[in-house]
Amino acid sequence: MKKYDLFTIIKPNLDNDEADKVVAKVEEIIASLGGSVIDTDKMGRKKLAYDVKGFRDGIMFVQTLSIPGDKVVDFKRQLKLNENIIRTMFVEVKA
Repeated sequence: MKKYDLFTIIKPNLDNDEADKVVAKVEEIIASLGGSVIDTDKMGRKKLAYDVKGFRDGIMFVQTLSIPGDKVVDFKRQLKLNENIIRTMFVEVKA
């Protein structure tokens, strides 16, 4: 399995419990696809450089994960379906 970094911005109008549920849901998706989360860094609420889907700030977190290469497309699709996620960046980590 390859290692990836996932940078995610979620809606700023969620409270801490709801934001934690979004993070847990992403971890659940990763596990359902046969992957695992290595590390999660919750960066908190940050101001954005420009509007993203009408929001000027967002709750950010970064996850290091491993997932089978053939499941990446399905994983990205499921991230797009989550209405609380406003932006993601998914990159492969070269060892």
